[in-house]
Amino acid sequence: MSEQPARICILGGGFGGLYTALRLSELPWTKQEKPEIVLVDRRDRFVFAPLLYELMTGELQDWEVAPRFQDLLAGTGVTFYQGTVAGIDLPEQRVQLQDGPELSYDRLVLAMGGETPLNKVPGAAEYALPFRTVTDAYRLEDRLRSLEASDRDRIRVAIVGGGYCGVELACKLADRLKERGRIRIVELTDHILRTSTEFNRQAADKALKDRDIWLDLDTSIEAITADTISLNYKGTVDTIPVEVVLWTVGTQVADAIAALPLKKNQRGQITVTPTLQVVEHPDVFAAGDLADCKDVDGQQVASTAQVAIQQADYVGWNLWASLTNRPLLPFRYHHLGEMMTLGTDNATLTSLGITLEGLPAVLARRLTYLYRMPTLDHQIRVGLNWITQPIASVLESLT
Repeated sequence: MSEQPARICILGGGFGGLYTALRLSELPWTKQEKPEIVLVDRRDRFVFAPLLYELMTGELQDWEVAPRFQDLLAGTGVTFYQGTVAGIDLPEQRVQLQDGPELSYDRLVLAMGGETPLNKVPGAAEYALPFRTVTDAYRLEDRLRSLEASDRDRIRVAIVGGGYCGVELACKLADRLKERGRIRIVELTDHILRTSTEFNRQAADKALKDRDIWLDLDTSIEAITADTISLNYKGTVDTIPVEVVLWTVGTQVADAIAALPLKKNQRGQITVTPTLQVVEHPDVFAAGDLADCKDVDGQQVASTAQVAIQQADYVGWNLWASLTNRPLLPFRYHHLGEMMTLGTDNATLTSLGITLEGLPAVLARRLTYLYRMPTLDHQIRVGLNWITQPIASVLESLT
């Protein structure tokens, strides 16, 4: 009687989880070695998060930014389950899904990413909108369409957080709303883009100023209501009217991860070894936002898309190595630079000694992200659409 194949269970379909699954499907398994690969995510779509802003301006369509897992995994041999993880039993090597099956595993990958915490300020959970998923983008789109169809002469938007997401979102919304938009960024510290380069900060400052986007620096949030936001600037509280509040700061881990008795840092991220295995649990790997990770050189890595994509390569390889009695590789991170969109016709790119701004950076950013999309089939479909869409628009205008 033949033995059952090993099962690799991957929880989370973001960059860390999906790209690990795809990497595993490409590795040189023998027929006897080939495991069952299961990917679990509570949503039915993967989200290419760096391009989520383009949905707000109609530059891209949802199928380009958020393709379905079933389409991406077709022909890979990876099984997809849509479900929410209710609990993980590490000693018994089992995962329980809400309203779904219990999955046993031989190897487990924790890549469930994070969630936006909306419990820090009174009224945030009821009235603020996060911007992390395609569902969040749909909710914002519905709200904006309703406001744009109204007789308001102003649409006031407050964006909480002056990091990449806050700045990029502010520029896109300003380009969409144009003269009707009144947009402000509320940042707790004394400057935006704290972890970025001086070049990016200067470019962002100019882009924000050109679009009349107001910056509330050194400012905290006291409360949010259905139509106001209360700002605290050095002890002085000012309550101002607002139609939309977008919350872009903070990350909290899922309850199922928080409940695990694993070594974690103060933010709840799981501590991993250089091979991306969870401390004291060599059969469990972690990647992406969940991983408190230092690479082989002792460099602490950030929770970014490019880190998660690189980690997925190593997690996939090390899963293969651990099941085929080969040596595991320690994670070595290569910083490839930064890219940022600053509206519909502006962006920045700093990479490998190259610095670009404006339309050249817009093009380079798009091509870079096209290359980073998860499968060749999706790259081809999106690339062809990007080529043919301008032509179709011109022809339509002539008819």
